[in-house]
Amino acid sequence: MNRIHFLALILVLSFLGLSIFLYKVIVLGFPMSPDTKSEVWNVEARISFQGKDEPAQVSMFTPQSIHPYIITTEAFVGQDYGVTEKTQGPNRVVQWSTRKAEGIQILYYRGIIRQMKEWETEFRELSHPSIDKEEALQGVLPPLQGTFLQAGIAVLDEVKEESADLESLILSLIARIQDPDKESPASLLRSQYPPQQVLAQLLTLHGSPSRVVHGIELSKEAKIVNTKEWLEVLIEKEWVPYDLEQGKKDIPENYLPWWRGHAPLFQIKGGTELEFRLSASPNQEQAIKAAVARGMVLNPAWLKFSFFSLPIEKQVVYHILILIPVGAFLLVLLRNVVGLKTFGTFMPILIGLAFRETELFWGIFLFSVLIALGLGVRFYFDNLNLLLVPRLASVLIIVVLIMGFLSILSHHLGLVRGLSIALFPMVIVTMTIERMSIVWDERGPGEALQQAFGSLAVASLTYLIMSLKSMDYLFFTFPELLLVLLAMTIALGRYTGYRLLEIRRFKSLLQAG
Repeated sequence: MNRIHFLALILVLSFLGLSIFLYKVIVLGFPMSPDTKSEVWNVEARISFQGKDEPAQVSMFTPQSIHPYIITTEAFVGQDYGVTEKTQGPNRVVQWSTRKAEGIQILYYRGIIRQMKEWETEFRELSHPSIDKEEALQGVLPPLQGTFLQAGIAVLDEVKEESADLESLILSLIARIQDPDKESPASLLRSQYPPQQVLAQLLTLHGSPSRVVHGIELSKEAKIVNTKEWLEVLIEKEWVPYDLEQGKKDIPENYLPWWRGHAPLFQIKGGTELEFRLSASPNQEQAIKAAVARGMVLNPAWLKFSFFSLPIEKQVVYHILILIPVGAFLLVLLRNVVGLKTFGTFMPILIGLAFRETELFWGIFLFSVLIALGLGVRFYFDNLNLLLVPRLASVLIIVVLIMGFLSILSHHLGLVRGLSIALFPMVIVTMTIERMSIVWDERGPGEALQQAFGSLAVASLTYLIMSLKSMDYLFFTFPELLLVLLAMTIALGRYTGYRLLEIRRFKSLLQAG
């Protein structure tokens, strides 16, 4: 493979891994740290009424996901009630129904509200689709008639004289309707309709479709909330909000739209003594949960092929497996660049995984005892002149017996950590004993002990790296980073420079050069 091909492969792997990583961080909002918190609001609507021993039906508007908020989890609670959802114009309606409502009836709506990011333009466009003016003019509000129509035309004529454009007309109209002057035409309209409905009717009469929005305030403290009203005016195919209380364009960011129009929030058939309570409480949750919930709305395909789509028990397995490549890269770095000597390629990684259960001190102690006892038996087998396969099988049997004996001894001595010796990979331990005995015979005990200490050092460093909560989170959440790790590993595959531990050995050559 030529150099250009080699470099291109490394660049493609790195670019692909980093591109997916950045998309998940920037677009889907996945946090970089497992301890990052995100604010959510738990919203609850409670409806209670007295049943009349007959069929009952309760309808209530429910909020919809619209920038900057998204409803990710909802629950509709009502004992012995059937629940249906439907769309009614711009609103979403839930309907509880039962064949017989007797006594006090209590129904609940619960939702979890999460805040979107400013840069999540995909969801902004989804929440604010382009609207045709002619369609919006149809059925927005019942038109004014008779005397009220004449009063409305008079108010509009007055406001037009004071306005230079549509925005100034809207603001002037809001001020005029809020004017307490009882002699003005606006007072006649206010005597028949709520101020926000008057504004919507007048603007629609002017040819600018408008609608009343009812919402709630998501504050920093838990409390019973009252609905608040504002106005939305269709301007250039987009609904623009206007704050009626402040008399200005736009509304506070912490306002959540609940429903639109002049219809009441809920309607009931077959019940009396209706009581309604709406509450909202802020809460802190792991930001990754919020990111996953947003991702299910913004781009569910990405999460469909992520570890988060797996059952919980399978996710636990991959929390461990995903760190093995990290240990493999660390091994490559320590062997090819630093110059540590180890027994085998994967033995230190698997021993490091076992240390996760035994902890570092007990892991090193138990592993050393196991290797020492096994090595002693292996030296004894040399006198029996066994063939390779029977010898390996015999060492494996001895390893299992030693592990069982140490577990039983630890149990009777009350050493709980000693029981975890069973987690060591027995086949790897067997091969390590075999390899160490061969090196001992061929190169001497010094070389054998050097490789043993190198293996323990790599296993210990692997354990320390894989025990980091941030490392586990990073690679489980962003497995595409393994592509970057692969690119770095391939790059190290052609490293032929001096190893750090060999610099002293070749110091004279370096100085001569």
